[in-house]
Amino acid sequence: MTKAANIMLKLFKYNPLLLTVLTAFLLGFILTGCGSEQPQSEVKPPKTAATAPNLAEPELTVLKVPISADPTIPEILIIGDELGFYQKNGIKLNFVGAVPTTQHVAAVVSGEVDISPGKHVNRTIAGIAAGAKIRAIAAKTETTERVPHMIGIVPKDSPIKVPTDLVGKKIGIPTIGGCNEYTPYGWLSKFGLDDPKNQVEVIALPEKNLEQVLRQGEIDLAMTHKLPEEINRANEFRVVFSDFDVWGADGGATPFIISEKFIQANPEKVKAFVAATAEAINWTNEHPQEAREITARRTNTDLSVINEKYFAPNALIKPETVTVWIDLLEKFGEIKPGLKAEQIYTNEFNPYN
Repeated sequence: MTKAANIMLKLFKYNPLLLTVLTAFLLGFILTGCGSEQPQSEVKPPKTAATAPNLAEPELTVLKVPISADPTIPEILIIGDELGFYQKNGIKLNFVGAVPTTQHVAAVVSGEVDISPGKHVNRTIAGIAAGAKIRAIAAKTETTERVPHMIGIVPKDSPIKVPTDLVGKKIGIPTIGGCNEYTPYGWLSKFGLDDPKNQVEVIALPEKNLEQVLRQGEIDLAMTHKLPEEINRANEFRVVFSDFDVWGADGGATPFIISEKFIQANPEKVKAFVAATAEAINWTNEHPQEAREITARRTNTDLSVINEKYFAPNALIKPETVTVWIDLLEKFGEIKPGLKAEQIYTNEFNPYN
């Protein structure tokens, strides 16, 4: 026996624990095949909760939608996104930027956006009359006496009180060709003035500048989306009429629009969008102040310029809110006679229908 072996035997004799440790080490070495033959790069750690795919979370359908460049009312798409109504229905909204009011129909037709708040329904009607393959699928705003869509205001000491007082006067409006222009025409027509387009002069101005221009006397009446109570509270201007005075609850419709091509290719996505929009609308009607605050924060807009609005319950489109504008556009020669309301809108994707 070598001298080294003799020393080891003596160590094990007086230290049995050392013998146990050495035996366990040799056994492990044999069972693992020495371990060093497997390259380190091939050793894969087990999947953890952080690396494993989340199979419980379904993939969301992404829809391109516009944002408002100058919001003055609660934005339903933003509110629904903030509160998770769209995500809950399997939709992710991709806000692609602002689209001018006059370009919403073109943006939907071209595919720049998938779904758009098509502004006032008269633009949807005019687009379809011109050949655009689009359809209104969900209602947005609706007029009430307390919360009309539009009002015409004048300085408090203005002599303008009845329609005939407007003859020859200048009317400031946010955009040509929309509700801003046709609401005063409708008011003049209702009270017996023929050819109202030639009875007044309309001037397009940014809505945020209308009151200042009216204050300076450069226009005689301004069309604004503010509430009557807000104007009365400020005690500087006076409300002459609203769209409720002209058409009752039927004149203030602003539906969401979509292309016929998208509807045919993605009916389930359309159904999910409408369901989420209905939830967002109903919540907004119940929480008007919170809806204004969400819109102001998400759009970086002063809360004071975001006005309360009333939205069509359950996002259902009423036929009369469409026919009133078909009749008006026919009367003023903007579209040819014969267009029907069912060519403009559908409630088939609405769960409340």
